[in-house]
Amino acid sequence: MALQTRVKPTKLDATNLQGLDHQSLIRLYRTMYLSRRLDDREIQLKRQNKIYFQISGAGHEAVTAAMGLLLRPGIDWLYSYYRDRALCLMLGVKPIDMLLQAVGAKDDPSSGGRQMPSHWGLPNLNIVNKSSCTGTQFVQAVGAAEATLYYANHPKALAQAKKAPLGQHVRHDHDEIVYVSAGDGATSEGEFWESLNAACAKKLPLLYLIEDNGYAISVPVEVQTAGGSISKLTRSFPGLHVAECDGTDPLESYAVCKTAVQYCRERRGPALVHAHVTRPYSHSLSDDEKLYKTPEEREDEAHRDPISKFSLFLVREGILDQKEIEALEAEVDLEVRNAADEALAAEEPQIDSIRMNIFSPDVDPTSAAFESQPQLHGAPKTMVEMVAATLSDEMSRDERITVFGEDVADASREETLKQLKGKGGVFKATSGLQRKYGHDRVFNTPLAEAGIVGRGIGMATRGLKPVAEIQFFDYIWPAMMQIRDELCVMRWRSNGVFKCPVVIRVAIGGYLTGGAIYHSQSGESIFTHCPGLRVVMPSTALDIAGLLRTAIRSDDPVMFLEHKHLYRQPYNRSEYPGPDYTVPFGKARLVVEGADVSIITYGALVHRAEVAAAQLLREGISAEIIDLRSLSPYDWEAIAKTVRKTHRVIVAYEDMLSWGYGAEIAARIADELFDELDAPVKRVAAMDTFCAYQPKLEDVILPQTTHITAAVKQLLEY
Repeated sequence: MALQTRVKPTKLDATNLQGLDHQSLIRLYRTMYLSRRLDDREIQLKRQNKIYFQISGAGHEAVTAAMGLLLRPGIDWLYSYYRDRALCLMLGVKPIDMLLQAVGAKDDPSSGGRQMPSHWGLPNLNIVNKSSCTGTQFVQAVGAAEATLYYANHPKALAQAKKAPLGQHVRHDHDEIVYVSAGDGATSEGEFWESLNAACAKKLPLLYLIEDNGYAISVPVEVQTAGGSISKLTRSFPGLHVAECDGTDPLESYAVCKTAVQYCRERRGPALVHAHVTRPYSHSLSDDEKLYKTPEEREDEAHRDPISKFSLFLVREGILDQKEIEALEAEVDLEVRNAADEALAAEEPQIDSIRMNIFSPDVDPTSAAFESQPQLHGAPKTMVEMVAATLSDEMSRDERITVFGEDVADASREETLKQLKGKGGVFKATSGLQRKYGHDRVFNTPLAEAGIVGRGIGMATRGLKPVAEIQFFDYIWPAMMQIRDELCVMRWRSNGVFKCPVVIRVAIGGYLTGGAIYHSQSGESIFTHCPGLRVVMPSTALDIAGLLRTAIRSDDPVMFLEHKHLYRQPYNRSEYPGPDYTVPFGKARLVVEGADVSIITYGALVHRAEVAAAQLLREGISAEIIDLRSLSPYDWEAIAKTVRKTHRVIVAYEDMLSWGYGAEIAARIADELFDELDAPVKRVAAMDTFCAYQPKLEDVILPQTTHITAAVKQLLEY
């Protein structure tokens, strides 16, 4: 049974060195050998318990070193794979930089000791910080390539991005390309196919290098990939240049990669190079390849080893003699040994550094700088009308802003706009924006939530300010990996040198009369549990204007939850507050003053609490209502103040009772304000089930005004 699709090596004429001079050939071998020796040194250090993890680039050195000769450090953008050690060395990453990451040193330039080794991230070289997640980089690279084309047409946006925090890392060159690499196993992830679809549809200058070593840990390629060849599967994508090469041969790899790089630089579309490499070492030191590779297979890999093959080639072709090879290798061995000694002596990170760079140190959206007074004017607007008005003003002010998602444009076929009223979102929240700002700033995406968020991450990493829409909260889950493991952790894992301040607008919540299971979900507590992510949920048109503007002007990723039941309600309308109205995050709104009981709530339950308070007041019961508005961060001072005032508390929230957002508020009140309580903290929330289609069932499942009034009376009777 074939373990890997074999490629017949190109027969190179002895004098045909692909245009490379002798110094370039020697540089190729030196880089390849240096990469291998760094792997070997790390393996030795791991076995001595001096580092904590090791994953090698062994067997991948030839094609990645060759690619490094073609890419331009600090000009092209790279989403590199953890086996791209030789590529990174060729582009200028130093051995000490790699070993500092291996020991987890304070001065590790990629993460400051926060990430495993071989997770490259160096802004001076445009190497974007890499996570351990499989395949998430593909859609981010799409967003980065979109930024390449965007900056070419919007020089003002580029100038604005350079003036923003971390603007010193914002760069654009007229013929830059974006490189993304992965093993064959990663192509099984949905993001790979989402990225290809988007890259080909938009003809992006995106270069894929798939380094196929025949295995995804222990799973062989014919099990991982239908037919055993990812290049065969991708050849039908329109405009995608696809080529294969023997990735253990640096000269053949160079020739094939050169053509692909040129294809992207000429803006002809994306390209994919399928390089057949080996993996002579186990997947990582946590793996043992002897458990699933036969001795014969391992011996065959040894014969294809790129280091020994290329050293023999150099000697045979008279580029270097054996003594020169040995001298070069001795020089590299000394360099690696000295770098390892330096890394082992390096300072460790300070314990208190763990709290640094969770959020932006430059822009604090909770600060007084975001406190302002509304300048109300015009006819009252609903919440959904206020979204469009606020986005329009911000887009006029900041050319970095792009708005995209499913159905957000007025019409994808821009030439038809004169004949059509236009869509502008399923709720009309982005209506008219495409007409005003054009299809490159407001555009529809494929129905692919991971792709939407991932592309936003790539754009934001390049300095743009994406405002992405997830049409319904119920369908956000395909993007969960991008949100939890990429979006909110980018700043922290890179130790503050990369950021991705994406705003994700999400329609959420029930009370729709017919919304049923898949259009009525709440679940905000899942996202407030993500460090590095701001989560807000306004309940009025005035607050949606102020908080959305704060979200866009902040420098952190924000999940902006818009309750769809509230979009067109007359009771929460407001006149437009002006183009500079902002509301700080983490500052609650006092809705109704009261003395007997406090109701802490947010979203659609704010109005239900108001109705309940009015009914209770007629019975002589005075209820105070706090609208949190901002869920992470939240206003603990406002909560503590109202608890100390009334001594009885209800936390009302639309999500399910168990494990919901209100449980954290209730627990903290009980923990820190127990002496202030005259009764237990009570929660009013949805039942621990799903939202039904039948309205009578929905009324029972979701919390109602009657539930709030009953809870208040129970507390007062305690």
